[in-house]
Amino acid sequence: MWQAPADFSWLNVSWFSWRTWQSYDWANQGFLYALLLVPVLFFLRWLFYVRFRKKMDVALFEGNITWHWTSILRYIPDVVFGLFLMLVLVALARPQKTDETVELSSEGIDIVLVMDVSGSMELTDFLPNRLEAAKEVALQFVNGRVQDRIGLVVFAGRAFSLSPLTTDYDLVRESIKGIHLNMVSEDGTAIGSALAVALNRLRESKAKSKVCILISDGENTAGSLDPELAAQLAHAFHVKLYTVGIGKEGTVQLAPDSTGKPVTVQTGMEEKTLRQLAALSEGQFFRAQNANTLTQIFQRINTLEKTEIKETRYRDTRDYYQIYLRWAIVMLLLWLLLKNTFFTNALED
Repeated sequence: MWQAPADFSWLNVSWFSWRTWQSYDWANQGFLYALLLVPVLFFLRWLFYVRFRKKMDVALFEGNITWHWTSILRYIPDVVFGLFLMLVLVALARPQKTDETVELSSEGIDIVLVMDVSGSMELTDFLPNRLEAAKEVALQFVNGRVQDRIGLVVFAGRAFSLSPLTTDYDLVRESIKGIHLNMVSEDGTAIGSALAVALNRLRESKAKSKVCILISDGENTAGSLDPELAAQLAHAFHVKLYTVGIGKEGTVQLAPDSTGKPVTVQTGMEEKTLRQLAALSEGQFFRAQNANTLTQIFQRINTLEKTEIKETRYRDTRDYYQIYLRWAIVMLLLWLLLKNTFFTNALED
């Protein structure tokens, strides 16, 4: 029958290194303080011996006894016994190392960001413009998610998927950073088509919650699918729709034209459609009139659609007191051996 070879790793002196001792967790730390008592006890024993030892009244020979270094050998058994006591205390303190494994599990949320990239997103009522402000807030939103799949859809006169549902947040961030004006050749605002592309991503999702966040600054002016029908489909597929109307009422200053003359445009937003879309899908409508309110809106959505993460911890604790107990037994055997040798009988000075 095969037997495992004997383990002599405990003989390695590295078990006494300061780094090794720092890595331990001590189950009974009080015994470590008792280590200080060992040298104190030996010191008190020595004082007692010096104070009360009996001296010879009669000299058996004449002359002076000279000191020789071998006289200190008689203290070696005491040192070994002291080490034995200290090792027993270390073993009683129970040095341990704990490996902890944390497993995170969650019923994730599938989220599709639907972003308007039409020409009106170039307006500068948001700095530097509406699109760049929306991109910045979308990046912050992605950074705050954990264990969720996120997809990205962009639209103008037509819509297309820029990123599939994924937990690869680096990919999503790079996709958001790559969004720019005029990336869709057909201008306009095809809200219905954009929602249809997003729903196509979400309809077969098994996630606990499915969310679509639509960011737009205008009414539906293009596309072949009615936005209200798309919202009804979203409700049928259990997709919650958050609509964010971006832009403020009034006059917006644009970049000067070729002659250097300042250009202004009158802006407004038809928010009735966006409100209705959110209501049909049991979602919410938000109005963002500046970058700060847009940030607050995404923080609000982030709170409403928070992923519940369950944390499971597995602790594997290993004791190392056996190593120091073995060393203590070695010291005890060595002490018993030395007590029967000439070390104990060496002459004092």
